[in-house]
Amino acid sequence: MRDAHPLPVPFQYTPFRVRDALARDIPAGRLRRRDLESPVHGVRARAGSTVSRIDAIAVVLRPDQHFSHTSAASIWGAPLPSAARNGPVHVTSASDNAMRRTGVVGHRSASTDVRLHCGKRVSAPAQMWFECASLLELADLVVIGDHLVGRSGLATIDELAEAIRPGARASRTARAALELIRVGAESAMETRVRLAVVDAGFPEPQLNLDVLDGAGVFLGRVDMAWPEYRIALEYDGDHHRERETFHHDQRRRNGFEVNGWLVIHVTAADAARPAVMFERLRQAFALRAGRTRGQSTADRAVRAGLERRT
Repeated sequence: MRDAHPLPVPFQYTPFRVRDALARDIPAGRLRRRDLESPVHGVRARAGSTVSRIDAIAVVLRPDQHFSHTSAASIWGAPLPSAARNGPVHVTSASDNAMRRTGVVGHRSASTDVRLHCGKRVSAPAQMWFECASLLELADLVVIGDHLVGRSGLATIDELAEAIRPGARASRTARAALELIRVGAESAMETRVRLAVVDAGFPEPQLNLDVLDGAGVFLGRVDMAWPEYRIALEYDGDHHRERETFHHDQRRRNGFEVNGWLVIHVTAADAARPAVMFERLRQAFALRAGRTRGQSTADRAVRAGLERRT
């Protein structure tokens, strides 16, 4: 079989509509060659290019349509549960003519806040968060909210509150999530661990706290902390297994220990089955019971760290 004749630019490199290729006088037979695949109806892409469904659908969006809900969350880089990442593509139309395609959930909304991001029309971050309230569990919605108001800087808590549409089906879930969203979480697992700890009845921790020793020397930043008890909780992701990170963690741990901090380390396995984590926390609080805030130089150093961050 002869090699297929190269397609003209830009058809060689990006997904394209069949109608656009035909308009450029590319023969219909050429569009059926094995070097091309059809990720969605009416679209072709180079075979083996692993074009995402969102990228393929983007080719056929009308000017009045944009990506919304969990699809917008994916484009904005928000953390999603696997079921949502692998689920259908969500497209909202400003007109009554919603998109009807296999693998697409079409929505209609006349008034939406739409932005351009990564070359795609998408729901604005706060609007996207509220849209997700109709699809996700409460904890998943809090995870997205923490991401938006945290290091990504894509939204504020006030903007999330303003995005809640009174009387909408998802407004109750959104309001419940809003009460749990905190500025400071730096990963989805940190948020999930925090929610589990608070739900188990422990006091709410401070997030990503800078800790100093008695001389004011920086010891490290902890994911979650109860500084009045000098108790910290650290989530260790897979990168902590790397040799350099391991040695750094060991030196850091020594600094905390000699300054009277109890540091509890948890992993994804602990988060999935948190009974042991809860018991270690219970033991730590029992050990520190009766202490009052500000009794030691170390406690004053922690407060100084807090003032430095603010």
